Amino acid sequence: MKRSRSIALTLIPLLAAVASAVLFALPASAAAVTATFAKTSDWGSGWEGKYTITNGTGAALTSWTVAFDLPAGTTMGSYWDALMTSSGQRHTFTNRSWNGTVAPGASVSFGFLANGAGTPVNCTLNGASCGGGGTPTLSPTGSPTGSPSPSPTPSVPPTTPPGTPNPGMLPKHALIGYLHASFANGSGYLRMADVPAEWDIINLAFGEPTTATSGDIRFSLCPVAECPNVETEAEFKAAIQAKRAQGKKVLISIGGQNGQVQLTTTAARDAFVTSVAAIIDRYGLDGLDIDFEGHSLSLNTGDTDFRNPTTPAIVNLISAVRTLKARYGANFVLTMAPETFFVQLGHQYYGSGPWGGQDPRSGAYLPVIHALRDHLTVLHVQDYNSGPIVGLDGAYHTMGGADFHIAMTDMLLAGFPVAGNAANVFPALREDQVAFGAPSSVSAGNGYVGPAAIQEAVNCLVKGVSCGSYTPRSGTNPNFRGLMTWSINWDRYYGWEFRNSHAPFLRALP
Repeated sequence: MKRSRSIALTLIPLLAAVASAVLFALPASAAAVTATFAKTSDWGSGWEGKYTITNGTGAALTSWTVAFDLPAGTTMGSYWDALMTSSGQRHTFTNRSWNGTVAPGASVSFGFLANGAGTPVNCTLNGASCGGGGTPTLSPTGSPTGSPSPSPTPSVPPTTPPGTPNPGMLPKHALIGYLHASFANGSGYLRMADVPAEWDIINLAFGEPTTATSGDIRFSLCPVAECPNVETEAEFKAAIQAKRAQGKKVLISIGGQNGQVQLTTTAARDAFVTSVAAIIDRYGLDGLDIDFEGHSLSLNTGDTDFRNPTTPAIVNLISAVRTLKARYGANFVLTMAPETFFVQLGHQYYGSGPWGGQDPRSGAYLPVIHALRDHLTVLHVQDYNSGPIVGLDGAYHTMGGADFHIAMTDMLLAGFPVAGNAANVFPALREDQVAFGAPSSVSAGNGYVGPAAIQEAVNCLVKGVSCGSYTPRSGTNPNFRGLMTWSINWDRYYGWEFRNSHAPFLRALP
């Protein structure tokens, strides 16, 4: 999101109970490579599991493959930090490019979700018993060819199964806005205590990195020189808690136009987790908004499968967010605000393409959204500052009316083929996970349309009326989450048009 006056380019508490890990491991033989299973969370109808591969030999392990069976009635869900293939109930996980080498005495891990009560059986590691005793794949020189990069391991169980809404989190149809908390941006500073009660999610703009690749995120209130009416930090914190007591959600938004975040290393990933958690804890926030723009996310050449990304900046972001979600539990709010270039454009182009030459940022949010869909509260794509995008009807849709909002949002509610491949479909999100973003005023971003057009789009998506020439492939979506805007400050500057028009409209929807 731009900080200039004229255009914006934007685009918990800890759980008290911690489940003890339940270990299922065969006895390890001396000087062996082993794979140990732990059930790190269990919510009755499903669970979260982790395998830890430990190299107890004197030579480096250069690759690993862990395979196991799940009993009938138990099915595999999402997974991370490995690549997976399945044949019936047999599931095979292989290392990623960045965690295949395991030095002597070191370990790496991967995780997954499963539905059902069964746990893994018949486990093998590189074709031998997971308890050790087989022949590991070792470096011929006996020295490591790289350093291990184990991912932080979630240890806090969710209170509701992943992939299901958490009741009481938000109103059925929510009003979401960004608050210029660290800068004024020409629209004037608005104190947290003065944010009107109609805003259900307030995204604090922005947390930014110390350098693009450090992962070290910092946030501070707007300087007095720029914002003479800025409150003290104590007043700011108190106002946040007052909002939360009213049922509002206050998040730290990371990125924006100026905050390029590239988690290209595991060190940057870990710094991101530590620094974002510090901000959340310091200000008593409900969660995280990911507003990565510019060159924060792009796909490396050859990274062509959104279900199994290999680009370190994307893999590390997914791992970092999973760790934060596990730390804060089921009430942790996660939202994302990508631009259409990073999401819906993936219907036509994904990354640099099979022959190279395309913009590697095309569709680059898709693997992040897909990997985190079980944790995602709301995705509100920025339907502004966008070029024409091909919709599910095969036609180009442009900004300037209800049609663009309808077509872009329908893609998320119905799912869409990636790079035009009908055999490679990005699955639909739940209705309650989808909102769309619109500028609050003509100064907030290209693509501004008046309240009537926005409400026309919502009525089409929710009720199937006022759809114009476009027929939504997703049908009606009565649980559509709501509307996001950049920004609350610009809305105040223009007399609260967005809030006054859309808050009562959303509340009146069935």
